[in-house]
Amino acid sequence: MSHVGVPRGTVRKRRSLALLTTGVLTIPVLAGCSSGGEETSRGVPQDIAPAARQAVSDGSTVNWAVDALPATFNAFQADADSATTRITGALLPSLFPMDASGQPKLNPDYLESAKIIEREPKQVVLYKLNQQAVWSDGREIGAPDFVAQWRALSGKDSAFWTARNSGYERIEKIERGADDLQVRVTFSKPYADWRSLFSPLYPKEITGSPDAFNDGARTTLKNTAGPFVLRSVSKAKGTVTLARNPRWWGDKAKLDTLVFRAVAAGDRTQALADGTVDVADIDASTADRIALARRDRGNNGQPLAHGPGSETTPAAALRSWALAHGSDEEAAEIAQAAREKNRKAVVAYTAEQKGLRDFVVRKSLEPAYTQLALNGESGPLADDRVRRAVARALDREELARTVLGPLGLPAKPLGSHLALAGQPGYKDGSGALGDQNTEEAQALLADAGWTRGGAVQPPKDTKAGSEAEKKGAKGDAPGTAEDAEKEAAEGAKGDEEAKSEKAENERKTEQGGERKTERNGEGNGEGNGEEEKAEKKTGQDGEGSTAGSEKPEGEKSGSEKAEGEKADRASEDSAASRDEGLYIVGQDNKPGAHAPAHAVSTGGVSAVHVLAPARTAAVQSAALLRQAGALGEDGAVAAQDKQPGGAAGAYAPVGTAAPAPAAAKGQLGKDGKALTLRFVLPSGPGSQSLRSVGDKIAVMLEKIGIGTEIIKVPDESYFKDHVASGAYDLALYSWPATAYPATDGRPIYAKPEPATDGSLLVEQNYTRVGTDHIDQLFDQAAAELDEKAARELMKQADARIWAAAGSIPLFQRPQLVAVDKKLANVGAFGFAAPRYQDIGFKNRQAAGSPADRKK
Repeated sequence: MSHVGVPRGTVRKRRSLALLTTGVLTIPVLAGCSSGGEETSRGVPQDIAPAARQAVSDGSTVNWAVDALPATFNAFQADADSATTRITGALLPSLFPMDASGQPKLNPDYLESAKIIEREPKQVVLYKLNQQAVWSDGREIGAPDFVAQWRALSGKDSAFWTARNSGYERIEKIERGADDLQVRVTFSKPYADWRSLFSPLYPKEITGSPDAFNDGARTTLKNTAGPFVLRSVSKAKGTVTLARNPRWWGDKAKLDTLVFRAVAAGDRTQALADGTVDVADIDASTADRIALARRDRGNNGQPLAHGPGSETTPAAALRSWALAHGSDEEAAEIAQAAREKNRKAVVAYTAEQKGLRDFVVRKSLEPAYTQLALNGESGPLADDRVRRAVARALDREELARTVLGPLGLPAKPLGSHLALAGQPGYKDGSGALGDQNTEEAQALLADAGWTRGGAVQPPKDTKAGSEAEKKGAKGDAPGTAEDAEKEAAEGAKGDEEAKSEKAENERKTEQGGERKTERNGEGNGEGNGEEEKAEKKTGQDGEGSTAGSEKPEGEKSGSEKAEGEKADRASEDSAASRDEGLYIVGQDNKPGAHAPAHAVSTGGVSAVHVLAPARTAAVQSAALLRQAGALGEDGAVAAQDKQPGGAAGAYAPVGTAAPAPAAAKGQLGKDGKALTLRFVLPSGPGSQSLRSVGDKIAVMLEKIGIGTEIIKVPDESYFKDHVASGAYDLALYSWPATAYPATDGRPIYAKPEPATDGSLLVEQNYTRVGTDHIDQLFDQAAAELDEKAARELMKQADARIWAAAGSIPLFQRPQLVAVDKKLANVGAFGFAAPRYQDIGFKNRQAAGSPADRKK
């Protein structure tokens, strides 16, 4: 299952696009600047239920879930995706697939040997092919296939529509060796990552013609050379079906057929339960469901202690029954409908749980890492001191625990941009930036000119000697904050009989807080909502609802939006303004006022709802927490407890001075502008863990005086419309692991260059942060044929990337795969590429095979 925040086609683009400022960094001495030496702990092993081939039965079919049908079968095109990689891995030659430790390993099914035979005057690599290796049409794999692929990908012929694969442009010529089974490749300049080339290898019938390459290979592959062949593609069924290759010369595939089936992430629990798929990448919630299903196997038909209705107390059940059988016909009808809905939900959930008992969860760490990206193109983060302050504020261990801890996986933060734990050459280079340290982060911000009172501007157009000015000068606004909080709490009761009063009170909420607008992500309780409605009808007709005060704010456009944002910033800084001047409330564009419920598209960016969890708390939450004695000594409220609404203070008649803020620590600013960063996150259901990490980061930044405006956007537009376009300050997304960091890492960390039209050519460096020195280290490593020396150069480059603080690696991503418990040699592969020919069901199956059961 692909994950939000991973660029589409990333696996190939990292080795295909040479697609990103200048400046001298003030950084610690980088010689030997690591917080750790060579990697001492091993990477997490793969979890695939390994079994010897003789223990795996022949025949049957496996259905494997993919996110969507591949847009193309040509892995070198820009829109190739994870499904392309997965499927072509079973169909085409891969000369050096990654092994379990993340190293490229010679594939004996295609090569007898491959090595550098000459270094001077030019590098020459000699490939000796397996003499049995043939395409599915019977033709031998040979030099013509290598030549055709080189010409298609070298970038010299623009007729080929390709995301250019780095390395091919360094080839000078390809020749036949001593016989047809030898291929001699001569490079114009040294290339250390030569093993990355010709994988996958396409037949010359595809790469020899622009038409076949551009269009033909998008929809079908007629000639292949793997353990399987492409049998059919059905868009209607959402399937790609592979069949055993009769011409395959290696170990015979155990399966008759392998079906890749498009199943959306949200539909996978159901697909597993009803037997539609046998293998699927899953999220933590589905993994929990499977664990519960296996635990409940021996409950002898007793009702489940989880799922719909499991939290209904005996008293609630009795009340529901009474309503359903009461004398009030309308209330009874509502209650009966709710009970029937809940009953159906329980039946469906129980059936799903029964189906999930046949699965196990294989888990490891995915060969990819999640990073916090800091956009250094403009704004506060263009200053490397601010970027480093953000990085020094992060407790990366806590962030890793948030995601990996609940899954039982090692929760250790990643220490390198260019290698993962367990790979050769991994070294923790984070010492070039420094460990988490709040005091040093604050010192960096102070050095950059961001101070507690810097966001405050003296009030303009205030009449001298006004009542407001007098009160502000004397500081007599005793009890104002408490009065405002009391009014907000009373307004939250939602008394229907006082709606007009409530509307007035809503304008009296405190200034400086943030409205939480993600309420659209919260669902209503299943099964009990209608019963509660019926109960309210019979016994609570006089009570109103507080929902009206919790509606999400929509976005304004144009000048209204700008004015609203200006007012918001002013209210957020009321803590500092209390010391340095007055903020006069009661004017237009009040912070915290309700905006239209609909979102508006502005500036070409998708309309979104905004949450700013790292600012001051809303009045309603603060008042309730204070009444319960839940606030700390400084009055600060945890970010997750902050509620939408007005800022600290209260709206009052024009000329009334604002009271003290609810959160006393205040936010940094400079030249009258608050230090607030746009934090863009995906809003989809599969991105919950990413949002949890984002919320924690916001709290950590709040501690050093940095505000965050969390903007949640649809998953499908997250990367393209925000990260890639640079419409963000902070973002979370991932990059896959690579065995070739000198090649694949360069476009991700390369220094941006100005284009002729004045824009910035960023390649894949979406942080827009880079230096000439980093580029030079990548270039040197790419040309260094001594592997040990090349790794040392990559460690130096990694230290420089850390010091630039454009990208902060957080953790290696979890890999959770649901697998039929009878299957062997499939699951969470970690670094390693699957051996599709070894996948199958274990011997001594029951009479009804899994394939029969599912068909």
